[in-house]
Amino acid sequence: MTNTMSISTPTIQPDPTLGPIVRKAVADRTFANLATASATGRAHVAGVLYALAEGSLWISTLRSSRKARNVAENPAVAVTVPVGRLPVGPPASVAVQGRGTIVPLDDPRLRRLAASGALKAVTSHGELDLDGGCFIEVQLPARVPAYGLGMPLLRFLRDPLAAGRVALVEWDEGQILEHTG
Repeated sequence: MTNTMSISTPTIQPDPTLGPIVRKAVADRTFANLATASATGRAHVAGVLYALAEGSLWISTLRSSRKARNVAENPAVAVTVPVGRLPVGPPASVAVQGRGTIVPLDDPRLRRLAASGALKAVTSHGELDLDGGCFIEVQLPARVPAYGLGMPLLRFLRDPLAAGRVALVEWDEGQILEHTG
């Protein structure tokens, strides 16, 4: 006999004031945790540096890395950007599920973004000339879960269970980018 339990969670309505706060938090940072999984479901999480450009996170890596191999097998990824507010209490965060794509170093779009300076955080140390290098582009959804952002710090510390919220984010050029998958 199999005992299964179904838990229904209500859909959280997006907070209309939170989108710009979430976008700024992600744009102002360059460190995140990237979660990937192999085709067989073996999970992997790694700290990465990123740049936000054209509605995507751009991450430099080696084509032979576990994260790149996983994305090639299974494009479903998750990214968490920690957002420290003060040296007390838990950090706030932005956590998204997106689609990762392997981008070769000679890709024209990658080269255009790098030449414009949009990818400086992940191209200023020779990443574009890295033997065996590539980039992972993580396409970001419009609907973005956030934890602790947009709320007073004291309320966040006193009521961390109420800190989960959802934003609709315009990632680039004033357009909400729809996530498909």
